[in-house]
Amino acid sequence: MQSQDDDDRIANQGAKAAIPLAEEELAVSKQVVETGRVKIARLTREREQQIDELLARETVDISRTPIGRPIDAMPAVREEGDTLVIPIVEEVLVTERRLFLKEEVRVRRVRTTERHRESVVLRHQEAVITRLSGESKAEEGGGSETTDAPG
Repeated sequence: MQSQDDDDRIANQGAKAAIPLAEEELAVSKQVVETGRVKIARLTREREQQIDELLARETVDISRTPIGRPIDAMPAVREEGDTLVIPIVEEVLVTERRLFLKEEVRVRRVRTTERHRESVVLRHQEAVITRLSGESKAEEGGGSETTDAPG
């Protein structure tokens, strides 16, 4: 231990004294911690639904009309209202050739509507979400797709 005189002498001599400084440093790090899990199950369900619609159906009514008269030129296919008239001709041997209108085929469209009822099965999906705590994993049945996701 130094005396008081020694301390005064050092101060009077103008000597420089070194004072050590200390500094604290902080190191921060992050860590992922699982706090729970989420289980999502996709369930497909079916339900029956009635449909009630009008269906259109179109049929044709065909009739043959014998004509039996000579003609000078080939007649064209024509429409008479809702009926399509298709002329059928043949050549008949006479001293000369002539066109002879043998018959006409008449095609008429007939439109009807009828009610159609049928039971159909429609499928839809639902998501079932279960939150699991910490490390435990609860299992859920159902035979559907399941996804475990941290959350």
